[in-house]
Amino acid sequence: MTVLPTRHHFPLEHRGAKRMAYWLWGDPAASHLVVCVHGLTRQGRDFDVLAQAILDKASSRGESVRVICVDIIGRGASDWLADPMDYAVPLYAQDMLAFLTALHTSAPYQRLDWVGTSMGGLIGMATLGAVGMGVATLPVAAARLVLNDVGPTIEWSSLVRIGSYLGKHTPDVGIFTSAQEAADAMWQISSSFGPHSPAEWLALSTHQLRPCTDGKWTLAYDPAIAIPFKAVNQEQTVAGEAAMWQLYENITAKTLVTRGLESDLLSPATAKAMTERGFKMPVPARLVEFAGVGHAPTFVASNQHDIVVDFLLD
Repeated sequence: MTVLPTRHHFPLEHRGAKRMAYWLWGDPAASHLVVCVHGLTRQGRDFDVLAQAILDKASSRGESVRVICVDIIGRGASDWLADPMDYAVPLYAQDMLAFLTALHTSAPYQRLDWVGTSMGGLIGMATLGAVGMGVATLPVAAARLVLNDVGPTIEWSSLVRIGSYLGKHTPDVGIFTSAQEAADAMWQISSSFGPHSPAEWLALSTHQLRPCTDGKWTLAYDPAIAIPFKAVNQEQTVAGEAAMWQLYENITAKTLVTRGLESDLLSPATAKAMTERGFKMPVPARLVEFAGVGHAPTFVASNQHDIVVDFLLD
């Protein structure tokens, strides 16, 4: 049975009570929690198909699960920040630690799984790696981690490509007359997501928009996230790899790495290394690649989300 999520907000007190939105699917009191975290310019409704598939399989087995898909600060229905330099992965990890701790207090969970696409995977590595190193705590150690088309080493050419279109819109002036016009425009820079039907792509695109006072639409993320993104040069990116690998190597969750076979962000060499360097994982990370897809798989196609659902509900 198809359901729709409910939207909620969590005040990030360490951010001056800025609100982080999240979308709740399933039983809000279920002891099994799956948290999904999106990519750089995206938002939590990217996971609609995956969330529904998780609920469907859990229901078929008589199990209860709740799926929470966050809008990282500055995206979707979440608040924007005054200082653009506060849009940073280490601070997003702090946000998630605070959120998951508070959530456990209000509605305890006994099992925690994390699905992270691109930036959401970096946040996952930063969060779970810090817990594994003993420098951060969570109420429940993560059992499963899905890293979708991202790893500790990121290809510089991909970052250059993303930077070429990042933050080009304005926050209050409409640039699209309709959701379809927006979907067509976004496809020009997102075709690497792989084949989607027109209806599937329109569904993914609609939640990427926010209305403007002129009756048109603009993109639902703060264009200022481009400022810290573009402030990092190639040398700094390479220098940060060692820290990310250290975090990755301290993750204790069973891990699945998914990769678009044509990805320009997660190289084959890095993906392979991820199956060899998770020293605290109970078993080596598993790598699955999807043909005909670049950066990043959306988990809309059944051959993609079935693998993730099976992994999470194993």
